Parts: sequence; structure tokens; C-alpha cells
Amino acid sequence: MKVGIDLGGSHIAIGLVDNGKIVQKDEKVFNKLNIINKKDFIENYIKEYVNANRNRIESIGIAIPGTIVDNIVKKSVNLGFEDYDIISSLKEDFNMEIKIKNDAKCAGIAEFEFGSIKGYKNAVFITLGTGIGGAVFCNGKLVEGNCFSGTEIGHMIIEKNGNLCKCGKNGCFETYASMRVLKTNLKKSLDLNDDVHGEELLQIVKNDMGNEKISGVIDKYIDYLCVGISNLINIFEPDVIAIGGSFIHFSEILLPKIKYTLLNSELLFNKRNDINIKVAELGNDAGIIGSSIL
Repeated sequence: MKVGIDLGGSHIAIGLVDNGKIVQKDEKVFNKLNIINKKDFIENYIKEYVNANRNRIESIGIAIPGTIVDNIVKKSVNLGFEDYDIISSLKEDFNMEIKIKNDAKCAGIAEFEFGSIKGYKNAVFITLGTGIGGAVFCNGKLVEGNCFSGTEIGHMIIEKNGNLCKCGKNGCFETYASMRVLKTNLKKSLDLNDDVHGEELLQIVKNDMGNEKISGVIDKYIDYLCVGISNLINIFEPDVIAIGGSFIHFSEILLPKIKYTLLNSELLFNKRNDINIKVAELGNDAGIIGSSIL
């Protein structure tokens, strides 16, 4: 079996994967622990897990938010890492194949091989969560750049001189259309505490859809989200678009509005009567599954 590791800005999830199926999984959340050195915590946690299952493991894959160049994490804004060589650190303990790739691409690979976009040759996968990431497939192959891996969907500029992004630029897509932005704006409009979690917020929204404050926030969010999605459609003209991340929990509310806006606005260069947008099927397991098959 293979180990897949999904390393996020606030959590790490590790799973044993057999033919695209997770047979065992463990997870820890950073922000609930008192961690002095995040890198040491991550590496020790991985080593403990792998050692406990060593006889069953043939390779390790790691999904991490950020830019990967020659197996080095050149920059991970959400984790605060630069030039981080996690593979060399792990290989001091493990003599096995270890690979690493951007987390959104790993999730996209999983959806392409086993999930919502399986069977399509030309597809765009978007993950909406704390930030925005994505993967693009053309003629059955993952699109990647030469010097850098590319398809940094969340950092398309959609508003010149707009909101400041953690990356240092202004007007990035994810500063307007991440799920974190939507949840933050909903809480502000409803005077809710920051500690209201996503599931509770979703129920509040569902129970009060006639509230103009809620509809106003959602409509503005959809407008910005559709600008970014239309850019991707106009450039790649995919057969299908799949959206994952924490979006899946709000998809019942958001997806019909996304389709309607795209089809009834002037955003698309090539007009159409329908649009194939799907909800990702593998949920939070996509990063683990995708990284395991690198």
C-alpha cells in the first residue's frame, strides 16, 4: 500500500491507500496544539505514522499548499515555509520513494482518476477553501509549467489594485472568492462570532434564505466567483468543471446560482445553453488519495 499525506495550513492528514481507497486514516489539527516548531511536528508525526505501518508501505506522497520546484517547497504562504526540503529530511529515516506536489493538483488528480471528472479528457478542478487552488487537464494530462508548476488559479488578478493577498499582490481571486471570504462576510453581516463553525453557519443561512443581508453577501460572492470561473472557461474550454474543498457543503445553495450567472451574463466569450459544473466527489480525502498515486 501507499501513504498519502495531505498537509494544510492548519492540519495534517495521513492515510494508507490501496487502489484509490483509503483503508486507514489519521489527522491532527495544528491550531488546537501548542507547537513551537511546525516543521519538526510535521516530520515527527509522519515518521511515527510510517514506522507504525512500515511493513505495509511501498511509497509516500505528500500534498502541500504552495509552489514545488525540484521536490523543494519553494514557497508555501499558508504554512509560512520557504525552501523547505521535507523529502531529504524524511529520507534520512525511510529508504523508499517519496514524492511531493501542490495540494490542489493532488486533489485534482484524485478526482480525475477516481472521482467527479473521471472519464473526461479536458477538465478544470477548483478547490475553494481557505484559499483557492486548482488543476487543469488537457487531452488527459495534467497541465504544468516548466520553471514553476503553474495553474495558480487563486492568484489570478480579478480586481486591479484590489484586496491585499497573503502572496503580496493585490486583487487576487482568492481574496474575493475563497470560502473563507464568504464565511467571514456572512458572519459580519449577521453579527455572528468568529467561532461559529461552518456547519452551524450553513444551517443559519439555510433557515433564513429570505434575509436580504444573506442574499446580498451571497450574490456579491457569486459575482466575483463567476469572474474567475469564466476566465478559466474562456481560456481552457473544458468539458467539465469540478469544484471541491469546503464549497461542497454549501453547493446546494451556491451551485445553481453559479450556473445561472455564467449562462445569463456577458462573462463567457462563447455562449452556450448549458454548462457542466459538478461537485467534487472525494471531499477531504482527495488530497490523501491524489498524493498517494504521484
